[in-house]
Amino acid sequence: MLQTVQNKISSFYQATIIKRPATILVGLFILTVVAILGMPNFKLDASADSLTLEHDTTIDYFREINQRYQRGDFLVVTYSPKADMFSDESINTLKNLRDELAKVEGVQSVNSMIDVPLIYSPMRSLADQQKSTRTLLTPDVDRAQAKQEFLTSPIYRNMLLSPDGKTTALLMNLDVNNHSIELVRKRDALRAKRDAESLTKEEQAELKQVSAEYLKLRTEAAAVDSQRVEVVRGIAEKYRGNAEIFLGGVTMITSDMLTYIKSDLVVFGAVLVVFIILVLAIIFRQWRFIILPLLTCLTSVALMLGWLSWIDWRLTVISSNFVALLLIMAFAFTIYVVVRYREIHAKHPEWEQADLVMATVRAMVEPCLFSALTTIVAFMSLVMSGIRPVIDFGWMMTIGLTVAFILSFVVVPAGLMLLKKGEPKDRGDKSAKLTLPFSRIAEFHGGTVLGVTVLAVVVSVYGLSKLEVENRFIDYFHSDSEIYRGLSVIDKQLGGTATLEIILDAPKAAEPAASSDASATQEEDPFAEADNKAADATGSDNKAAGEDDPFGEAPTPGGEPKAKRVNSYWFTTGGLDQIKQLHDYLESLPEVGKVQSLAITYQVAHDINGGKLNDFELGVMRNALSRDIQDILIAPYLSDEKQQARITLRVKETTPNLRRAELVERIGRYAINDVKLQPDQVHFTGMLTLYNNMLASLFESQIKTIFVVFISIVLMMLALFRSFSIALIAIFPNILAAGIVLGGMGLAGIPMDMMTTTIAAIVVGVGVDQSIQYIYRFKEEFAACGNYIESMHRSHASIGRAMFYSSATIVIGFSILALSQFIPSIYFGVLTSFAMFTAIIGTLTLLPKLILMFKPLGPEHAV
Repeated sequence: MLQTVQNKISSFYQATIIKRPATILVGLFILTVVAILGMPNFKLDASADSLTLEHDTTIDYFREINQRYQRGDFLVVTYSPKADMFSDESINTLKNLRDELAKVEGVQSVNSMIDVPLIYSPMRSLADQQKSTRTLLTPDVDRAQAKQEFLTSPIYRNMLLSPDGKTTALLMNLDVNNHSIELVRKRDALRAKRDAESLTKEEQAELKQVSAEYLKLRTEAAAVDSQRVEVVRGIAEKYRGNAEIFLGGVTMITSDMLTYIKSDLVVFGAVLVVFIILVLAIIFRQWRFIILPLLTCLTSVALMLGWLSWIDWRLTVISSNFVALLLIMAFAFTIYVVVRYREIHAKHPEWEQADLVMATVRAMVEPCLFSALTTIVAFMSLVMSGIRPVIDFGWMMTIGLTVAFILSFVVVPAGLMLLKKGEPKDRGDKSAKLTLPFSRIAEFHGGTVLGVTVLAVVVSVYGLSKLEVENRFIDYFHSDSEIYRGLSVIDKQLGGTATLEIILDAPKAAEPAASSDASATQEEDPFAEADNKAADATGSDNKAAGEDDPFGEAPTPGGEPKAKRVNSYWFTTGGLDQIKQLHDYLESLPEVGKVQSLAITYQVAHDINGGKLNDFELGVMRNALSRDIQDILIAPYLSDEKQQARITLRVKETTPNLRRAELVERIGRYAINDVKLQPDQVHFTGMLTLYNNMLASLFESQIKTIFVVFISIVLMMLALFRSFSIALIAIFPNILAAGIVLGGMGLAGIPMDMMTTTIAAIVVGVGVDQSIQYIYRFKEEFAACGNYIESMHRSHASIGRAMFYSSATIVIGFSILALSQFIPSIYFGVLTSFAMFTAIIGTLTLLPKLILMFKPLGPEHAV
């Protein structure tokens, strides 16, 4: 049965590729042109969606909280004037900069030290605070006193002015796209239901429609965000003569990441193409063997990029390496085919071209197929990572490798059929002199090889015990980049960069009724009485609250007006005391910078009142505060309707030995054990939480992927060689290479990240490719001579040459990633290059030594 299928495939191949090569190549050319026509639709993605865990429910909660409190993205501009910060020159420059930034499209508001209300400069009564708001621009303000407020007041310290008084920040609050949040939450809910159970036809249609609408909206928003960043950069540039200015914020980082991806695609692709041409020219020195492999590589990339463009499948920071890797893998396939063709041609110069090509295909299709399958398995294992960009990378490489394998047996053979066979040029080259010494090492120094192997295993195991996933986002960028410098200034001088939010739900037993039933509420909750009396004290009544009292019909944090405020547990002395206790603890932590919560409001109320307030006085104070002060002190941190309080803090990324997961756990334990909150009352969200969830999955992902790769490749080896011992022998040098690089990372203190987590699976999958080629050829040589040592030397002199070519290309190709502007890409390239170098050394020394030791092909025999 199997033989019949093979015969049919062989007949079909001869009838098409061998007999109609021109037709096949023309058809392939047309298909490539169609693919290329889609490339204008090619898009990149560096959004937060592309850097989070798949099915991470915390991201939905993160979006829900952002929508509830209307806190969206922002841009930060740091301003360090050459003149004194509080001089007329610096303040006027800051005002002009603020005014220009406020006019940028999509900017909701700009908060700076010249905009925020001054509470302590000097301290004024509530009545005075309500009558007028004083800022740094108020004519009679004492600037020295204002400076002290910015440095020491609970509201502004570690936020607007650096401790040395030389740097301030302008916070550009961007419009919240509520429609986008609603769409993505609906999309994720439908996806979760689809994966958990099933969707009806109507729900399937809705999911498709919502996904398309959200993707379109996100694409438009990304373009607007990128343009906004460039506008802000242009504005900042005009003021750099008078001050040092840096730009920060998520949208700025996203914009720059897109620039990095584009740069990496162009640089890696161009350098690799030049490198491939040089290698082919040096090795083969024939135009046909330069052009055909190069066409195979370029066509593989063109078809894949075109297809990705047509279906709008976007590259991310992780999958931006896809083009470089596909070029390298496609090149390796073509090298094996060309080297074998030249060997057969040199051995049988009298054969017809069709016979030479078919002999080459028959000899190489099976080992190349299994080599491709093992590499595909390695990349398929990444689908289990749970991290969306890694999953996409795995699928893209899986499909790309399939295309590259097919084209290696289409373009090169069909191209050769259109050319005369010419005289054989393969007279043996100097590369055999480079590979044969390794076979002599295996023969005469096998003990040393085994000793080094044992030492490598011990060191690798020790290094693996030191491997960590904790890393700092700031270290993803070069120290001279604007992202790094801006983040560094904000982190060290303006209260930290990584945002963490703690959401506190009121205890269920303490949830008060809404104030619509005034009489009942007043009996149960003194805060309700405070609201009513405060309204009377300020000269307003319930009927005219919207006319006389701007807070009688105050908007919720979500922006929807409510006729009556729902009384909140958290705006009572009991709730505020708990918040203050947790707030004070957070400020005591060395990793934490700026902390903001209702505890600041509580402290300000104490300071204004000259002592502690009761619930009634808190209600009076809340209604007496002006709207702009309420917007700063209350609205971002309290949801009356949801009975919820919000604490925001920024973690200092530059803190030595920062441990995010441990920090969150410590805070949670303190909130439960010391503040006496219930576990279901305390929730964490924010970018730090999302990032931490992703990091926490890396170790589990690494274990899963290596296990899947190991089992799958062993099974494929069994199918190919029908020997369990050969399967284990073949995979061991590559498992060792992966262990060495991961152990080396642990010893060097290099943490795992989204990119380096893919190294082990790739090294094993690609490295086994070399082992399969070597063992396959060893079996042929052993069948021909019956002697293990002679078979080893013959294999090193033949397939060892192709292994040398492809390995040199892979090692140098991955090293090219060191040109990236993204540090994880550099680590990925250099470490993978080192691992592949280790793998080829193991394949040329340890693998043959293991074969000589265990003799898995049976006893030697005379031929």
